[in-house]
Amino acid sequence: IGSGKGAMSASVYDLKLEHLVAVHALNQHYAPELSSLTFKQFTSLFDAAVYARAAGNLDGFLLALDQDTRGDGENLNWLKARLPHFLYVDRLAVAQHAQGRGTARRLYGDLFAWDARSGYPLITCEVNIRPPNPASDALHALLGFAEIGQQDLSNGKRVRYLARAIEPAGTKP
Repeated sequence: IGSGKGAMSASVYDLKLEHLVAVHALNQHYAPELSSLTFKQFTSLFDAAVYARAAGNLDGFLLALDQDTRGDGENLNWLKARLPHFLYVDRLAVAQHAQGRGTARRLYGDLFAWDARSGYPLITCEVNIRPPNPASDALHALLGFAEIGQQDLSNGKRVRYLARAIEPAGTKP
């Protein structure tokens, strides 16, 4: 399986080690939605990611894992118990000044194109029900994600799991 830490597009590019302090700060700004991580935990997540990209001037980032990622995260484990082969969007954050400008859609568009070449049949994620995250709900509905389940987490959150099928590159007529 190819790494997502390779190709670059005009507005979406690979996250590098020198970006991690700024990207971690963006993660922490959205800790209620994403969950807080220490810098060491965030660095470990970056190291485990099969896809790690940013957009603009670090205006947003997306980190994705797959079914082979080691760890004991509740969300990833829920997916592993139900799906044999998938890509999991663990983190997506867009800075306030860049919201409403298509940053998240560009990141997802790049991820969809990367995944079509990489061969994961599903892209998955979770969105908070408690506390609610209406912006994420709207984005994922727009992008064609559908609910595949729900779970209460040990941190008091309730989430719904979403998935979107991806056609492999070269399969369209």
